[in-house]
Amino acid sequence: MDSIALLKALAISLFLTLAFETAFFFIVGKRDKKDLLLLVLVNTLTNPLVVLLYWLALAYTNWNMILVIIPLEVFAVVTEGYIYKKNAKSIKRPFLFSLAANAFSYTLGLLLQTFVF
Repeated sequence: MDSIALLKALAISLFLTLAFETAFFFIVGKRDKKDLLLLVLVNTLTNPLVVLLYWLALAYTNWNMILVIIPLEVFAVVTEGYIYKKNAKSIKRPFLFSLAANAFSYTLGLLLQTFVF
C-alpha cells in the first residue's frame, strides 16, 4: 500500500470511528459535551495507531489477522477505558463503555465494508 492510500485509509477509518462512536455515545444516553470531546480526542489518539499497526502487519507479515486484530482492539479498549476512567464525568463504567463503543464501531465498520465496499 502506498503512502497516499494509507493516509486515505487512516482518514476514512478515523472519520467512521468518530461517527459511529459519537452515535453510540448518544444512543446510550450520554450528553455531556466534555465527555463527547473526550471521546473524539481518545479515538483520535488510538484509532490511527491501531489502523496503522494493522496495515503494517497485513503488508509485512503472514500472520493470521485475527491474531493481530484482537490485541490491537484490546489495546484500544483498555487505553480508552483508562482515559475515560480518569477524565470522564458521565461515563460511570468506563471500561464497559469503551468495550461496547468499540464493539459497536467495529461491527458497523465490518458491515459497511461487507455491503458497501
